[in-house]
Amino acid sequence: MFQLGKTIVSEDIIEKDFLCNLTACKGACCIDGDAGAPLDHAEVKILEDIYPKVKPFLRKEGIEAIEKQGTSITTEFGDLETPLINGADCAYVIFDDKKTALCGIEEAYNQGEIDWEKPVSCHLYPIRVKEYTEFSGVNYEKWDICDDACTLGKELGVPVYKFVKEALIRKFGEDWYAELEKVAESMK
Repeated sequence: MFQLGKTIVSEDIIEKDFLCNLTACKGACCIDGDAGAPLDHAEVKILEDIYPKVKPFLRKEGIEAIEKQGTSITTEFGDLETPLINGADCAYVIFDDKKTALCGIEEAYNQGEIDWEKPVSCHLYPIRVKEYTEFSGVNYEKWDICDDACTLGKELGVPVYKFVKEALIRKFGEDWYAELEKVAESMK
């Protein structure tokens, strides 16, 4: 672990390799598990605002889940998340013709309907950020459904932090990322 500003960062994001391999995993991170995507308070408002423009991109089951649960939920622990369809798929998941899970929010963004790509937690994956009172913990989340992404990342020499560069800059800013690159360079 090392500190960058008000973040405590796991060295795994520099030392581990990762490159999403949707051909292999079919977007399993959006349909497996027992929780929705983590959200922050600002994202809850954004989801409420953009839902009418995202709705046409969603599946019937997703629309039903959102209209029953809301565009976001608060868990029993007070965490904010995207709602799920029957405790499984994220309500915003759509599928392409190869049955690969994609994000309906991101599709609306790609089609120019909205100017917000998707929740930052999704954009950052496999990095998870845990907010504490005095700092943010920045950690690599190892999940066996991503073994193919780890293999591909290793083959192509793409460390986690480079794979999620755009998302890290979105979350922490360009200066923070530049400092992260310096740390990574010093660790070689």
